[in-house]
Amino acid sequence: MATNSQNLTSAIKNRSELGRTVDRGFIWLTRIFALAVAGTLLWIALQVTIGAWPAIQEFGISFLGKSTWNPVNSDYGVLPQVYGTLVSSLIGLLLAVPIGVGTAVLLSENFLPAKVRLVLVFLVELLAAIPSVVYGVWGIFVLIPILNNVGKWLNQSLGWIPFFSTEPTGPGMLPAGIILAIMTLPIITAISRDALISVPSTLRQASVGLGATRWETIFKVLIPAAFSGIVSAVMLALGRAMGETMAVTMLIGNSNNISLSLLAPANTISSLLANQFAEASGLQVAALMYAALVLFVLTLIVNILAEFVVLRVKRL
Repeated sequence: MATNSQNLTSAIKNRSELGRTVDRGFIWLTRIFALAVAGTLLWIALQVTIGAWPAIQEFGISFLGKSTWNPVNSDYGVLPQVYGTLVSSLIGLLLAVPIGVGTAVLLSENFLPAKVRLVLVFLVELLAAIPSVVYGVWGIFVLIPILNNVGKWLNQSLGWIPFFSTEPTGPGMLPAGIILAIMTLPIITAISRDALISVPSTLRQASVGLGATRWETIFKVLIPAAFSGIVSAVMLALGRAMGETMAVTMLIGNSNNISLSLLAPANTISSLLANQFAEASGLQVAALMYAALVLFVLTLIVNILAEFVVLRVKRL
């Protein structure tokens, strides 16, 4: 009996030591993966900075404030592209966020039968699987003709407003913004839905028990509780919108001019890179890498601001 007890104690001890070893190994493995992600990010930033260094030395910070892009005279500025990137992304978010969050609420609550919700979830996820070039082709042949008719009416009726001060010529800022809204909608809907579903059911029950209506529970309890997840969804969508290339290139008009009119052609940093990198040489390559670095920094700033917002909300 004593021998069996000793053997059992030894086996338990060996398993305990093996378990601790496995746990330590798993912890170090996850640390390595995390460091690999950070290292990859820093490596990309370093390589882009090295490629952009000749343009940084040549133009400095004035690169951000100039509107000229002239490869013949080696004179470059990225202000119109920065403006187009921010405005088109903002238009996309203004359209996609309310629709996406509303759809997430619809799919996370029992407003519809389970089978109907399942079909709608599948359709929303299917939107994310469509290639961007397909969105671009659809935008050229379907969206732009519709917006041309709407744009003419807006220009004739509300032309005194700077946002509609020019006649639509086809591709422009508004078609690009709408296509970005459609493309970012699945991201916002899917992540917001997961955040709402993960809210503990006790919060719903407590809210209803205190006399709150269903809509009061949604807007005053569930959405605030899932706010950090919703903000994460919006930031991921914004990153997708700022970096989207093919569909925006096909619809925005690729004009290096700044116009307040949403009906006028514009340009973005990603579209500039897609259009000119293949034929670039010399200082133009460095200028394009500088533009890519600017886009990288803009995305980093947006994510930092998002983390700041989430932390502030959690403190309230």
